[in-house]
Amino acid sequence: MLKKIAPLLFPGLLWLQFSVAQSIKIAVAANLQSVIKVLDADFIQKTGIAVDPIIGSSGNLTTQIKNGAPFDVFLSADMAFPQNLYANGFAVDKPVVYAAGSLIACSLQNIDLKNWQTLILSDNVAKIAVANPSIAPYGKAAMEALTQLGLADRIRSKIVTGESIAQVNTYITTGVANLGFTSQSLLMDAGQTVKLYWAPVDTKLYTPIEQGMVILKHAKENNPQQAEKFYQYLLSSSAKAIFKQYGYIVK
Repeated sequence: MLKKIAPLLFPGLLWLQFSVAQSIKIAVAANLQSVIKVLDADFIQKTGIAVDPIIGSSGNLTTQIKNGAPFDVFLSADMAFPQNLYANGFAVDKPVVYAAGSLIACSLQNIDLKNWQTLILSDNVAKIAVANPSIAPYGKAAMEALTQLGLADRIRSKIVTGESIAQVNTYITTGVANLGFTSQSLLMDAGQTVKLYWAPVDTKLYTPIEQGMVILKHAKENNPQQAEKFYQYLLSSSAKAIFKQYGYIVK
């Protein structure tokens, strides 16, 4: 009886082993929450390798990696965090830029966002959502812009801090904040069901948001080929077209 069952089980075990091997864990900056789903679908269609994304602020993900989180690739919202990981021996190579982000002022309310610099000083705007600048690069960019305009201290009491840009997006789309500073990719979110009003923040007001990625040491020991394929995919024309569709700048 056992001899008859074994041949039936063996192919199933092979398939299970193959499916487990053909997946990688990716630490993903929160601004990529929407686009990573599209990238994942395109990547698995091309390679058969599934992506398991773990979303968070770049700073928090960096801390998790240093504490032993089993991620294979890290997609940051800046270059500083992946560079720090490389310098401390957690990444295989120096980070490379896979896309650059755009900062916008955004609201659920139909307000004059073209003049957001004046608007945020008015009584009509009581709460302004900004991601934690110490761990979220888009929050850092927002505070740079506000400081450049001499507005940071004047509106500090209005600021509602989000742990990541994803939390800021929730504050914006639910109306918890009258206005928030976020990534332009929010506007392209397929799950977005509310109308949003927005205006770009002048790129001269903040350091360019160059987003970097690294293959982590965990991948070198566990999923080297799969991680390398995903890394190269993100630099491909297919991935760049998707990034561009979501409001990112690619070369």
